[in-house]
Amino acid sequence: MTSITQSRPGTGIAFIIAGMIAISINDMLIKQLSGDYPLHQMVFLRSSIGITLSMVLVYFEGGVSLLKTGHPMLHSVRCIMVVASNMSFFVALAALPLADVTALFFAAPLFITVLSIPMLGEKVGVMRITAVVIGFAGVILMQRPWEGSDSAAADRIVLLLPVLAALTYAINQVMTRKLGATTKASALAVYIQGMFIIVSIGFYLIAGDGRYAEGLENPSWVFLLRAWVWPEQGDWFYFIWLGLNSGVVGYCLAQAYRLADAATVAPFEYVGLPMAIFWGWLLWAEIPSLEVWAGMAMIMGSGLFVFLRERQKAQRVTRTEVKGRY
Repeated sequence: MTSITQSRPGTGIAFIIAGMIAISINDMLIKQLSGDYPLHQMVFLRSSIGITLSMVLVYFEGGVSLLKTGHPMLHSVRCIMVVASNMSFFVALAALPLADVTALFFAAPLFITVLSIPMLGEKVGVMRITAVVIGFAGVILMQRPWEGSDSAAADRIVLLLPVLAALTYAINQVMTRKLGATTKASALAVYIQGMFIIVSIGFYLIAGDGRYAEGLENPSWVFLLRAWVWPEQGDWFYFIWLGLNSGVVGYCLAQAYRLADAATVAPFEYVGLPMAIFWGWLLWAEIPSLEVWAGMAMIMGSGLFVFLRERQKAQRVTRTEVKGRY
């Protein structure tokens, strides 16, 4: 894993930027369609298209034999984390501004730092711990706990969904560091798309008739539980776009973290934040509040500091290894 990540950093950065552009378009399309279709239907349609694209990539990277794995349980847990992260994020989009949800989601690097201690056995110094605390303070600031439930931007549970998305995404990324060393990016993408399809079918069997959405007013819960409907003719273009985009996202992110060290690649995920602000302003006239701007700055600054320290640590380790050889 180390030799792979150290040899292709430029390619890894290119893949992560491409992936973040695709993610921003994906989020924009889902928010745009969230008022008419249930989330699990959108997930099923986009993943059915996305898995087809991913299988084509599998074919070109070596064939279906790539899908064989000696760690089925670990891959299953990783896929469940990805599904939980995506669905939590998307449900929040129906009720919150795109920039707010995206900024809260960027607490993921802070969670990665914390999780790397028990899961990867990494040592985290005082400065990085301080940065994590500041970042989480930014998360709390964006939650605006001083506001009453009547004046809050959304239901308190909905406000916590992007944070849950960040936590489950962080678990996924830590697991990708281990699994990506022996599994191709295309295979990782197929596993994820397959899990999305399984989960969305489960939602359809339980709530596809819309029975649980009756009487609900919160747009997030309605988005999650409303009945399946046949897409309008003009909306098929967006669903096909979502599906192709989903395949691109899964492949680009997996490839980025396979080809480059996480400390090198992850800071470029912040490209998604200004793009989210742009889409929110352009399509829904959403302008972040002062608290959101301040929280964004704290989360983004802390995350970038954590990655900078991680990169410096990786460089020191590399120099030590090189000196040891001579």
